[in-house]
Amino acid sequence: MLHDVGIINVWTFLAGALVIILLPGPNSLYVLRTGMSRGAKAATRAIAGVMLGDLVLIFLAWAGVATLIRTSPHIFMVVKYLGAMFLLYLGAKIIIGTLRKRDSEQPAEAVKQENYFLRALLLGVTNPKAILFYVSFFIQFIDPAVTHTAPAFALLGLMIQGISLSYYTILLLAGAMMVRFLRSRARLVKLANMLTGMLFFGFAVRLVSAQS
Repeated sequence: MLHDVGIINVWTFLAGALVIILLPGPNSLYVLRTGMSRGAKAATRAIAGVMLGDLVLIFLAWAGVATLIRTSPHIFMVVKYLGAMFLLYLGAKIIIGTLRKRDSEQPAEAVKQENYFLRALLLGVTNPKAILFYVSFFIQFIDPAVTHTAPAFALLGLMIQGISLSYYTILLLAGAMMVRFLRSRARLVKLANMLTGMLFFGFAVRLVSAQS
């Protein structure tokens, strides 16, 4: 049945997708950090933004943009450098914010103004793991001989979204549990934020070094 709509090697796809989603990346790290520092409601907005970002990438892959990026080194370079710049920005913002908190705490009003959905959406569409997944892995399981590829992209997209939603929900719950543990441990919170910022720097470096 799946082969009839243009999906090939579905079990290989699911196994590979599960491994890739479970690997630590900017999306999962951002959801976990948001849950730890801002609570379940903010983490839910972050999850919605990340998943919308994935939908955008799935649509672009269906529209042929993934193939264009894969076959054009110049376009791929522009995409990955833009993604790396955004990851560096997030990492620097986290680290600078953490260092500033040593002298004075951020007011509650400033915390509420952060748009977790929009930031997660931008992170989702510039996530190196997601870009490489949809450019190099996702489209390999679409039969090029099929007349209409939209159903195949939609079904594979639903599978990916289902796995991602389950994983992000676990991260949200884990973040909520860690909030209770870290509530009275300010030094551990600062250390975790510094490590998070450094990890975003690492993701940026990995994206720049990625090959098309």
